[in-house]
Amino acid sequence: MSQSSSSTANRNSGRHPVYKGVRRRKSSGKWVSEIREPRTPNRIWLGTFPTPEMAAVAYDVAALALKGSEAELNFPNSASSLPVPASASPRDIQAAAASAAAAAGAAVDALAGRNNTVDRTANPGLSEIPEFIDEDLIFDMPNVLMNMAQGMLLSPPRLGDTAAPENIEDENLWNHF
Repeated sequence: MSQSSSSTANRNSGRHPVYKGVRRRKSSGKWVSEIREPRTPNRIWLGTFPTPEMAAVAYDVAALALKGSEAELNFPNSASSLPVPASASPRDIQAAAASAAAAAGAAVDALAGRNNTVDRTANPGLSEIPEFIDEDLIFDMPNVLMNMAQGMLLSPPRLGDTAAPENIEDENLWNHF
């Protein structure tokens, strides 16, 4: 199949051109995700999502649970941060996928400075309330603190180290002026 006929097939089927396991519903315009169980004709429904990225993250969680490290992921660099289902049952996979998709949606909202939980146009009296921005999520605070702690374990450089290059006679900066 040529590339142009492949992209036409994707448009007609609603499949996302980049993300695996993601397609768009014609009726609502929302994104859905599902995955086929290995070696069976069964599919696991992962849910309906407002963005293709949320649906793609849900697919990644399910793909890791069903196929392990052999899975082809939409976001391979995020695999270690995805939730792991309690078991390989479809219900547990769906719960973990929904959790990951919700976290991805919250991260996008936090980075964009949006808070979708309160409609401020419908409630003008709420305009004085500052919007919540999850700074821990934006700056990845748990990892920042871990990196700082690891930095404290390093030995400081020794002062008065006499191992100087042989071709420099005097390393005093003030001698150069």
